[in-house]
Amino acid sequence: MAFSGALTLSDLNDFISPSQACIKPVEVAKTSGTQGAIKVDNSGSYYEVSQDGLETKLETATINLNDCLACSGCITSAESVLVTLQSQEELYSILKQNKIAIETNDPSTHRTVVVSISPQTRASFAAKYNQTPLQVARKLTWFFKNLGVHSVFDTSFSRDLSLLETGREFVERYKKAVAKGIIKPPNMNGAASTNGTVTVAGGASGENEMDVDSLPQEISTKAPKKRIIRRGAAGANDEPAVAVETESAIPMLASACPGWICYAEKTHGYMLPYISETKSPQQIMGSMVKNHFGSQLGLNPDQIYHVCVMPCYDKKLEASRSDFYSDLYKTRDVDCVITSTEVEKMFSEQGQPDMNTFGEINLDPGYSSVIKDPTGTDQVLVGASGNASGGFLEYVMQYAARELFGIGEGIDVDKGLGVEVKTVRNADFREVTLEAPGSTNGEVLLRFAAAYGFRNIQNLVRKVKTGKSPYHFVEVMACPSGCINGGGQLKPHGDNYATIPLKEWIVQVDQQYRNGVLARKPEENPVLAQLYQEWLGGVDTPKAKQQLRTGYHAVEQNLVNPLAVKW
Repeated sequence: MAFSGALTLSDLNDFISPSQACIKPVEVAKTSGTQGAIKVDNSGSYYEVSQDGLETKLETATINLNDCLACSGCITSAESVLVTLQSQEELYSILKQNKIAIETNDPSTHRTVVVSISPQTRASFAAKYNQTPLQVARKLTWFFKNLGVHSVFDTSFSRDLSLLETGREFVERYKKAVAKGIIKPPNMNGAASTNGTVTVAGGASGENEMDVDSLPQEISTKAPKKRIIRRGAAGANDEPAVAVETESAIPMLASACPGWICYAEKTHGYMLPYISETKSPQQIMGSMVKNHFGSQLGLNPDQIYHVCVMPCYDKKLEASRSDFYSDLYKTRDVDCVITSTEVEKMFSEQGQPDMNTFGEINLDPGYSSVIKDPTGTDQVLVGASGNASGGFLEYVMQYAARELFGIGEGIDVDKGLGVEVKTVRNADFREVTLEAPGSTNGEVLLRFAAAYGFRNIQNLVRKVKTGKSPYHFVEVMACPSGCINGGGQLKPHGDNYATIPLKEWIVQVDQQYRNGVLARKPEENPVLAQLYQEWLGGVDTPKAKQQLRTGYHAVEQNLVNPLAVKW
């Protein structure tokens, strides 16, 4: 397997490492008989020394994705995950295999190749090459199809499903937590009664919105599985006051960032019940491509090769999780993740280093967030409003206000309308509060937060652990400034790299993220209702839970020398 040449350890700004040495530095072959000793010379090379003094140099071990996930010897931000799988070389290999299959008339080895591109990647290319996001989408479609890719989609589409499902999951948890007396509902007429239950107010839908309540299956408050974890299972210092159930754990913590998930699983197992079980946009797209799209083409999941283009190296780890692997078809929902940087490297490898010279092809219909403009002659990108990490805080706040308290209008977190938005401690920690309309004493209905970067995450974890977190929902991202600043994103051109400050560059990419993109609520996506019906059989069916939600697993620590851990 080829290692990505674009993956480097330079320019780290948020790296956490409890152990500078990997717990699997060399590979030792098992031999019969007595064992010798291990010797390390001045150059750092490892040798096995037998009892008769014979020295054998040991080869450096190959660490694959599953090894990295199983190891608890290091914690990485999205900029520093070392992997030996999932690079552009893997995509080249599949495309070459397809070419041979066509030439030899052997359809058994041919696979339909699908590429799904994230909106953060579009924004990164748009900022560097001075193009609009729509132009970037068309140029990337042209580039990949010239390579032999069959379909190019947009993860903004699957993000609509992820946002809607996250909002529904939060409402489920909130109602469960109120029913169990875990949180006290606000004393608001028509929204909450004094007996600890919440009456769900019906939210008005726009003319073109999907009315979720009109779908055949009624939304249930049952979680896909009940997980009870006593904080402390991962270590004596984690002992909590009470047991925590997933279905009623508040605050609910967003799950779209695999760097954060990896950190929680390895170091804070007691946090897992709080994490949203809704799959990320990447993995929901994987489910749709391998199952729904595949069935439309009459293909099994293993006959499709699915590539996602992402701003973050940790997305490679997410795709490799066993939860997203089909034992029946021996395939993953997302076969390969390549970053924005790796895609740019592909340009040069294909002899076309300047994106501005590319042709343009309209985005494929289906799983792409495009609509016709009023003239009907061109395409317009559409996407959920909110920040460049996906807008989970913004959407869940609006959805919960409507579904729990009947506040269907007048809330816009981005513009600070209907809510109080303030920065806490630093720019990467925001707090958003929704108060009861007309309240004279400032009664809080919902208090949400966004915590970016491991420093803020660690503060959040401590508050949740001690039961002092004041929040109902938190959008958590490992990278400072969120996904738009992922470790796999592009850097400015040549000399500009030294002259443009990082913060200014992030602002430029963020502006391109929103440039020319028409804001649309997930409910307004006309294809979602059809997907729920045709693909999932309804909103709250077992198949919907299987395809849209997942679970997490505490990783048992296995440090060679725990006393040497340094934070």
